[in-house]
Amino acid sequence: MQSSTCPTRRGRALACASVVFLGLAVGCTSESDGPGGPAGPHASTSSPATPRPNPSGAEAHAEKQLGRQAQEALGTVDISDDPRFVEAGLERVGDGFHSVPDLPRGKAFDLAVVCTGSGKITLSIASKTTVRRTVDCDGVPFRHPFTAPAGKLRIDAGALPGATGMVAWRVDRAAAQ
Repeated sequence: MQSSTCPTRRGRALACASVVFLGLAVGCTSESDGPGGPAGPHASTSSPATPRPNPSGAEAHAEKQLGRQAQEALGTVDISDDPRFVEAGLERVGDGFHSVPDLPRGKAFDLAVVCTGSGKITLSIASKTTVRRTVDCDGVPFRHPFTAPAGKLRIDAGALPGATGMVAWRVDRAAAQ
């Protein structure tokens, strides 16, 4: 005779399937060191609005090369000994990026953003006022000095139609003057 607290075979199978599905769902949303992974120990991460399929071998190779080019342009390949470094990140152009760095109010910083590939991205730097720029995906860094506001600073980038490649950003403390 079965007790009402013991699951049936079918119930156990459903419970196991639920656990497996939950494990797969959690595993698929974890961070990686792929193209959108950290650029270093203080790298910022961002989450794309919609999950993207894994690129093909040729696309992945091209992304890796464009990502390396972007990191080299910003000097984020090796940041271990840079005392000015605050945060950095690397994402697919189509995914864009969103960062809200925690910065001490009134201190001077430098933002550098570079897009490698083709097309253009929009860049928005928002606090009390918003600075908007269009940045070409030509591998040339766009630089913007700023003073950290009293409130939150939000940095966003998104692809314009047809843009492809990789986008990287870096925030540093401003050099002493």
